[in-house]
Amino acid sequence: MLGRGLGQPALFAIIYTAVASAIYFSLGVVADHALGLTPIVFLVAGLFFALAAMTYVEGASLHPERAGSTVFARYGFNELVSFIAGWAILLDYTILIAVTAFSATNYLAVFWGRLGHGSLEVVLALGIVVYVAARNIRGFSKSRVNRITALVLADVGLQLLLIVIGLAAFFDWHTLVDPIHLGTTPKWNDVVFALGVATVVFTGLESAAGLSGEVTASRGALKRLIGSATAVVMVVYVGIALVAMTAFPVVDGKTELSSGEHLEAPVLAIAETFHTAWLSDFFKYTIAVAATATLIAAANSAMLGLSRLAYSLSRNRQIPSALGRLHPTRSTPFVLIVIAAVIAGALIVPEDLDFLVGIYAFGALLGLTIAHLSIISLRYREPASERFYSVPWSVPFRGASLPLPAVIGAVLSAAAWLSVVVTHAGARYVGFGWMAFGLGTYVVYRRLEGKSLLKRVIVPEAALKLEREELEFGSILVPLTGTPLDDDMIQTAGRLAGDERDEGLGDEAGSTIEALWIFEVPMALPIDARLPDAQLERARAALRRAKAVGEEYEGVEVATATVRARRAGAAIVEEARRRGVQAIVLAAEEPSRIRGGALLGGRGGPMDNFVGDATKYVVSKAGCEVILTAPPSSDVPVKDTTDPERQPSPATSDQGISAAPPLREE
Repeated sequence: MLGRGLGQPALFAIIYTAVASAIYFSLGVVADHALGLTPIVFLVAGLFFALAAMTYVEGASLHPERAGSTVFARYGFNELVSFIAGWAILLDYTILIAVTAFSATNYLAVFWGRLGHGSLEVVLALGIVVYVAARNIRGFSKSRVNRITALVLADVGLQLLLIVIGLAAFFDWHTLVDPIHLGTTPKWNDVVFALGVATVVFTGLESAAGLSGEVTASRGALKRLIGSATAVVMVVYVGIALVAMTAFPVVDGKTELSSGEHLEAPVLAIAETFHTAWLSDFFKYTIAVAATATLIAAANSAMLGLSRLAYSLSRNRQIPSALGRLHPTRSTPFVLIVIAAVIAGALIVPEDLDFLVGIYAFGALLGLTIAHLSIISLRYREPASERFYSVPWSVPFRGASLPLPAVIGAVLSAAAWLSVVVTHAGARYVGFGWMAFGLGTYVVYRRLEGKSLLKRVIVPEAALKLEREELEFGSILVPLTGTPLDDDMIQTAGRLAGDERDEGLGDEAGSTIEALWIFEVPMALPIDARLPDAQLERARAALRRAKAVGEEYEGVEVATATVRARRAGAAIVEEARRRGVQAIVLAAEEPSRIRGGALLGGRGGPMDNFVGDATKYVVSKAGCEVILTAPPSSDVPVKDTTDPERQPSPATSDQGISAAPPLREE
């Protein structure tokens, strides 16, 4: 099971909010470029979506942290690649807020024409952005999921009804096919650009991935989620495109759907073409209401995704930590939300939908390419880590399992990104300008802080709240042993991690315990050798127990993982370095006088009489603080060699933790 709190319907609702909203503003732009091939473009985009969904679900199940592709890139590559993915997606979130707010005014114009024109339109769109920012500063609540789910179901039903009646009223094969002259009407570069625009649906995957830490879903549920979301994308997008291109056929290389008001409210234009007055009025007003509500909900989801992503970037010192400052009572990154609202408002003022959607394609395809490549990399970097869902159709390749759908997705999205860069000047100049500004800021900030460009650095949540002078550990690694000592270690880590709850960002905690199970594989066996079922079950049981014990502490999240290694000590040091933790809580391997945890700050000497080889290796090699926890020798369990899990429980310590200077600065 993944996380807790939200289930498959909630994830579907969050994904489809972005999917449903995209058809309301992207249809006209895609039709303007793809013309009669618009249904084919959306069909291909649906296949892209299926590949992307598989990649995002595997990544989120492997590392259930907020922020989607930037998290995958962090573990698959390094902090620099992670930043590039995150910065590109930040651009998309900001544009999506602007586009959805602007498009909502054009659907509201059904009730009063002036709402879709001139200064009043801009003022209304800015008002929607302000509303979205205020809602997100107040914080995300699970009660919103129920409202979003109801909205999604109503919207899907309305769109399916429009497709059925629209096809019956307008569809004609010759009207659709006869104007198509490949390479001329439309031109190939226009088709490729339209395909890039159609990737607007991927933002829903990013938003959903940001909630992976709060999700309860089985493997079967994740597979059904991918299938249902892909089916909806295929049916709705292709169906509405067929209706649109037969209701507004291509004549002399143009379609009325891409002209004037129709471009900014294309689905509303379809409703107005019905010859029966009452049917036209019914669809016109119901679509106006549904589109407005869905677009505003999508703006909310985009701001939620942006705030979580930007908070993650600031906490990992990829952008200045001051930008991630949390609201004193709501615990939401209000500075980032306000900045995003200002930028989105500035993007609304030119009222150029085609320009904005083109820039969106730049960021979406770049982020998607990195996401696919990261999942491929993680198959080699973390081959033994337990995956609640794995991309299917994988083949053995150079010692690991290569996911073919991710490979295909990476190639196609990279090719589409290059095509958008070549064919769309706005995407080229604004996109590269945005990335250059971000990379420059990242490099300067990291250098000023004296930090590596490639290694992970975590700012404790308390630093962003500025509530105490003495900051807590933001991330702690706890290698498990499968013995009752695990509870002692997790409790020690829980006290270190702190007790401040991050209410504004859902149930997700501000401090993280990384519970790690290491499978020591003998040299006589290959590193990827099949493990006995008993060992696997013991590891799962220990990880489940660690999660249950650790998350009893307020504001603490326990992330679980497994890894294979030849030597436990070396694996612990490497995982601590790769994950960028501030401390390691470790069980001494032999009886000692340590109780409740002690921070070791030296090498050799008296310590040699207290611990085993693996512990000494970690203490001497780790680049962070190491805390040893063990019961006193009188409480040490006697190991039963016939059954390693049958050990009496050690006494649990309630004493405080003594701290010494760290082994060495990072």
